[in-house]
Amino acid sequence: MRNAPTILHLDMDAFYASVEQASKPSLRGKAVIVGGLGPRGVVATASYEARVFGVHSAMPMGQARRLAPNAAYLVPRFGIYRDISEQVMGLLRELSPLVEPLSLDEAFVDLEAGGVAWDEESARLVGVKLRADIRAVTGLAGSVGLAASKMLAKIASEEAKPDGLVVIEPGTERALLAPMSVRTLPGVGPATGDHLRRAGIHTVDEIAEAGEDELVRLLGKAHGHALYAMALALDERPVVAEREAKSVSVEDTYDVDIHDRVRVGLEVQRLADRCVRRLRGAGLSGRTIVLKVRRYDFSTLTRSETLRGPTDDPGVVREAALRLLDSVDTTGGVRLLGVGVSGLADYTQEDLFAQVAGERVEHGEEGDREEPLAEREAALPVERRWVAGHDVRHVEHGHGWVQGSGLGRVTVRFETPESSEPGRVRTFRVDDPGLEAAEPLPLVRGRPGVSGGDGGDAGGGGTGAGGVLEVEVGHLGRERGGGGMGEAPPVVPG
Repeated sequence: MRNAPTILHLDMDAFYASVEQASKPSLRGKAVIVGGLGPRGVVATASYEARVFGVHSAMPMGQARRLAPNAAYLVPRFGIYRDISEQVMGLLRELSPLVEPLSLDEAFVDLEAGGVAWDEESARLVGVKLRADIRAVTGLAGSVGLAASKMLAKIASEEAKPDGLVVIEPGTERALLAPMSVRTLPGVGPATGDHLRRAGIHTVDEIAEAGEDELVRLLGKAHGHALYAMALALDERPVVAEREAKSVSVEDTYDVDIHDRVRVGLEVQRLADRCVRRLRGAGLSGRTIVLKVRRYDFSTLTRSETLRGPTDDPGVVREAALRLLDSVDTTGGVRLLGVGVSGLADYTQEDLFAQVAGERVEHGEEGDREEPLAEREAALPVERRWVAGHDVRHVEHGHGWVQGSGLGRVTVRFETPESSEPGRVRTFRVDDPGLEAAEPLPLVRGRPGVSGGDGGDAGGGGTGAGGVLEVEVGHLGRERGGGGMGEAPPVVPG
């Protein structure tokens, strides 16, 4: 393990919920819960205001509603989350070639490999500047941990939450870890934690006292050796730069099982189009099309087809996915569908569409081809769905977001990230011709629109920049930025 605290761990605070609060002035300082709103939904992220009520990620949404009935419940907007994540990851890549993303809102950075930090003071300065840059670019807060290893850097960022910076000084690691729960260490989940507890081991210090031989006896050779080393603050895992993606895929889970075969086919084609958009956004193409179907009895089937060459053509992917669907029995109902593309490449085979679809013409089968997706969809009744938390635009009232819908009505709050106060609420018929879905607006004034949004100013996402106050807390060097979510009148839950 290196001596200087030059491994940085960044964790964006309550990321999805913070994006929603920054986008929607009426939610700033309020309990916000993001996740699947159906009976099978789970919490993806809860704001700190919602966590006061005991709500946390991965909790069933029904339980969250019982704990925090007055919170705002929103469906995730993954497009804007990905866009903001890429802005943040771009700032990290400016610091070092060794950036290891763990998720959209979390990553390790090896500052020494980038030549930007070599001791405690230089690492601290990088961390302070990074937090300021993230706030300037996204309007959001991120917590930073700095230490001599990945394990300790992640522990430091947890100590820094929310909206802080913590440096674990060299030589203090063992004393810092000693009183912490065994669950603090990587690889100690509920099962391992219970196993250790039954053996009378509750803290990291007690792991070290138990000795390596006892841990091997309790947990096995590999796990026992690794856990003992971590209890001694030894973690040699390097920061590994992000690997190339092996596949691109999308999937949807349905609140009510789909039984109609035509609807299943349309859903598969819609997913294929989404998958291709993501594929093209990454500048990739692929040869293998994969279909995933989870049926009513929770059995999951996957089917795949490998084409002659890589493609990013939506028509090709749709047709391949439909051919795969033909081999799956969906009679009892479908609760999840997914479409993916693997065998990725950074080029396309221009005439692949002709190979897959045009060959039918050569063999006199043109009349057997299905109608284009748009024509078939036009022949079916159109149901406009207004999703809680998603962006809309009205010809008269401008940009807003859906608070809720039902009984043929949709309620919209009209406000933007730069609104100085919570916006007005209006209710419309779900088929109001003046209302349409819209792209998200940027969170920060002067920044390009995200997800193809149509611009607009933003006032810093609801968090003040503030000054920096340094406080020493035990062995941890902690810095916190001023400012916080502004107060706003109560919001009607979506």
